[in-house]
Amino acid sequence: MILKRTIPVSGFAKKMCLLYVPKGPLMNWNDAALRARVLDDLQTFARKQGAIFVKIDPDVALGTGIPGSADMAEACPEGIIRRDNGGQAVRSDLTRRGWLFSSDQIQFRNTVLIDLTLSEDELLARMKQKTRYNVRLAEKKGVTVRPGTLADLPMLYKLYAETSVRDGFVIRDENYYQTVWQTFMHSHVGKLESLNVGTFKPVNLPTCEPLIAEVEGQPVAAIFVFYFAGRAYYLYGMSRQTHREKMPNHLLQWEAMRRAKAAGCTVYDLWGAPDVFDESDSMWGVFRFKEGLGGQVVRTLGAWDYPASTLLYKLYTQSIPRLLDIMRARGMSRTRQSIGS
Repeated sequence: MILKRTIPVSGFAKKMCLLYVPKGPLMNWNDAALRARVLDDLQTFARKQGAIFVKIDPDVALGTGIPGSADMAEACPEGIIRRDNGGQAVRSDLTRRGWLFSSDQIQFRNTVLIDLTLSEDELLARMKQKTRYNVRLAEKKGVTVRPGTLADLPMLYKLYAETSVRDGFVIRDENYYQTVWQTFMHSHVGKLESLNVGTFKPVNLPTCEPLIAEVEGQPVAAIFVFYFAGRAYYLYGMSRQTHREKMPNHLLQWEAMRRAKAAGCTVYDLWGAPDVFDESDSMWGVFRFKEGLGGQVVRTLGAWDYPASTLLYKLYTQSIPRLLDIMRARGMSRTRQSIGS
């Protein structure tokens, strides 16, 4: 799939566009002949379309683990730092062809994966001691977790908006999320609502469900878990300031792991890890939480651009940071207005 965005300007540039292949192209990247043919076709297509560039961000692993870290090796012994020679070869090939590592990474470049083929006892044992303690603490403090319904979506958007304003990240308008959530939730009607942990058949169609943590019947945190082809993905985490000491987010993740395992998933993707594994990265705090769940860091190739027009690509990449700053400011302002903040 290739997404095309036309540049809304007049004059000589009115036919120019940007091309993006999300999480692709899908192919055997270790097949050098196939890789050459697909990349040749993409480069030719970009030039014929009058594109400034075409962006790809395939799931090609460069390695696992955190370079220089002893913690991850201790928590996950088979996850000791490894380089993926196939991924390294792909990176070298892209560079030779004139592709550039993109300064605009649309998807997370790195992530944390949890192996759901393990038993529940083994999954708990893989967690850091403090994380495991917090899961039990949440249960003792009366936190409960339930699957959400379509009727919960307005409340969940408001909770997500509150979280974005508090933590300083930009989200889209409510219509966007309502469309995404309803579309994927409708696809699981009759499947996930009746999921009884331990007695559910594998989920092969793309679906999602919200999981809501409550204290005395009041929502205090929530996540959306997406399912596809034996894999579960954690997206859209949100929480309130109240009852944080009861650790609802820890119990949410544990229940998500249990439900994904019961649904036949073999991997739980925590969707996102830092580009730089130290406290300077804006994702560091979130990553430390994910790391505590006992998963393995996977470092991937990330997004790469092929400039079909070198001059226009240079102009575009110089202007995009300023444009993004403006868009983020406007987006944050709209979100504040939507929740009356």
